[in-house]
Amino acid sequence: MGNRLSKIYTRTGDDGTTGLGDGTRVPKDSVRVEAYGTVDELNSAVGVLLAVPGLPPAISACLTQVQQQLFDLGGELCIPGHRAVSASQVTQLEQALDAFNEPLPPLKEFILPGGGPAAAACHLARTIARRAERRVWTLARAEAVSPEVAQYLNRLSDLLFVLARVLARHERGAEVLWHHERDPRR
Repeated sequence: MGNRLSKIYTRTGDDGTTGLGDGTRVPKDSVRVEAYGTVDELNSAVGVLLAVPGLPPAISACLTQVQQQLFDLGGELCIPGHRAVSASQVTQLEQALDAFNEPLPPLKEFILPGGGPAAAACHLARTIARRAERRVWTLARAEAVSPEVAQYLNRLSDLLFVLARVLARHERGAEVLWHHERDPRR
């Protein structure tokens, strides 16, 4: 492993720039920094979800692997030209998604975020995954990004949706359904 940080502050970012993994300095609000920063936020949200007591072991194992892969994905975005996410990782997410979704009943209603602490945290992570995917697409319009990065984030948000459904049932027996209220003037 490279150099370890012995001093956390460097003052090099005081001018509004930050260093990419290849040493290039870019503005802190560049689309690349926004993309990998949002992936970092997503990884933190998954960490909050993993901190909820009583998660089913299969979900904990899945999300622990996701955290490792998200760190790699962020590294890929932080180092232009670096590849860390593979098609096989996208396939792994699809397989996990299918396995967790298979016992669930078909969706007939919209689901509101909630259903217990773990389900709500999972829904929050899902929305951050969607934002991370949008930031990656913004970056991809300006610079080269491997297609597996966006695919991974897309599948991950789907997986988090399914896991939220599983966790809602685990925590309170059911999901929180949206009930459309008709306009009383009609």
